[in-house]
Amino acid sequence: MEQLSPMDASFLYFETANAPMHIGAVAIYDQATVDGGVLAFKEILKNYESRLHLARSFRQRIVRVPLSLDHPYWLEDPDFDLEYHVRHIALPKPGDWRQLCIQVARLHARPLDTGRPLWEFTVIEGLDNVEGLPKGSFAIVSKVHHAAIDGVSGAEMTAAVHDLTPDATPTPPDKAWLPEREPTAIELLSRTSVNNVRQPFKLARVVVESVPALARLGIGLSAGKLKRVGAVPRTRFNGKVSPHRVFDGRSFKLNDIRAIKNAVEGATVNDAVIAIIGGALRKYLESKHELPKDSLIAMAPISVRSKDQQKSAGNQVSAMSVAVRSDIADPLDRLVAVFESTTNSKEMTNAIGASTLTDYSQFIPSTVAGLAARLYTNLGLANRITPIFNTVITNIPGPQVPLYMTGARLVTQFGLGPILDGMGIIHPVFSYCGEITISFTSCREMIPDPAFYAECIQESFEEMLAATKDKHVKTGAGARAGIARAAVPAEVAAAEAAEIKAKLAQKAAKKPAAPKRAAPKKAAAKKAKPADVASLAETPVTSRIEAAE
Repeated sequence: MEQLSPMDASFLYFETANAPMHIGAVAIYDQATVDGGVLAFKEILKNYESRLHLARSFRQRIVRVPLSLDHPYWLEDPDFDLEYHVRHIALPKPGDWRQLCIQVARLHARPLDTGRPLWEFTVIEGLDNVEGLPKGSFAIVSKVHHAAIDGVSGAEMTAAVHDLTPDATPTPPDKAWLPEREPTAIELLSRTSVNNVRQPFKLARVVVESVPALARLGIGLSAGKLKRVGAVPRTRFNGKVSPHRVFDGRSFKLNDIRAIKNAVEGATVNDAVIAIIGGALRKYLESKHELPKDSLIAMAPISVRSKDQQKSAGNQVSAMSVAVRSDIADPLDRLVAVFESTTNSKEMTNAIGASTLTDYSQFIPSTVAGLAARLYTNLGLANRITPIFNTVITNIPGPQVPLYMTGARLVTQFGLGPILDGMGIIHPVFSYCGEITISFTSCREMIPDPAFYAECIQESFEEMLAATKDKHVKTGAGARAGIARAAVPAEVAAAEAAEIKAKLAQKAAKKPAAPKRAAPKKAAAKKAKPADVASLAETPVTSRIEAAE
């Protein structure tokens, strides 16, 4: 029995009736690669059953501590029932893309049963009229609670059910799976008492470690080397969400996205994606006569996993804020501005340390967190307080080789994410096999016309591709971007400390000469590993879509 980390547990505490906190995907498969050309549902069940040992989240459910005095625990569920978690439905004819989006949104709106392992897969047949898909294709809509996985650990489940060849067989388990006995209340409370004794010592350590980081941030801001991302405007996405969801998305060639980012020296695929989303948000809000003067701000999750945590479950993420530059009409100018914004955000993250906020999250009291979430919703505070950000853009790099599930080839996949009061739209971005998909999940009251917003994404991409053709722009952020990507927080800290020391010495000696800055070490470029499904679970989200380059 293993206790949830404070960050994992927070996704349980912050869940409300209108805002279930699960993530997921819409994966579409071509069964023409299956032996005989037809894949039966019972074969999918049989395949999943043979792979349950490959991902811990499959058979673990949560056990709550009495009175929520401490964070819950993971328990190997003695009542695990595979057929509860894997369902099977079909679209009515004609079975087109719009019908699929509506069904996906309805499935995603329903919360998971926290008394069972926190995941569901739904097989959807009847997609013969979805343009661009092979006849006989089917979809699998996955839902996994954010308490169980993040973008990196979620790849463990992806790797568990996929192969590199259609006829591959799973590795058998080393030992038989054993369910666990549910602990008594006395056992859980005794563990709680031990944890409470340790907390003050942990807090003292984190405070001591964060002081230099905060000092670096303050010095960087006062010296003008770092800039705050800017004010967050209030939009239709920053109110209270309903229980109803919408979903849609578009697919683009990875080479086209690369061509866009190549127009600005130093820019990344991630910058191009953010600029496209910024243009789409601009178009949508402009059509409603609601476009704010200031740029919308996106929160971008980043991984803080160390090498020895790559295969650990749960969440190891921090975040940075990025201006999507929805205030700029010209696509090329917007890409340049986004590149400068992301470069500054990376420098800010390196200065303070990406894991600082994650370290402090472990001290959120379990009882206070749940109460705060309920009060925030019941009092409608999302409509009263200044928004922290307008949307989330989360990028998950995937393999560039075909994957197979029970013999069926994975054609494409679109992401699904949670929304909550104050943040009513999320943009998951997936890359796979030479393409990038940009999808969105939102509240039906905030986006009553999801197909139109999907068209805004398409039009923003086309305008960006046309505006950047045969262009090459150099910016002052180019050299800084290379340092920001290559440096790790410790190296940045050493460079800043050397600079501060030099400045103090100069001031004491009253010498006008400028001190020399210690150059951060450049991280050695890592050669990509051979394609391997298992490597999905080892891909750090820190690089996000840049890994696809």
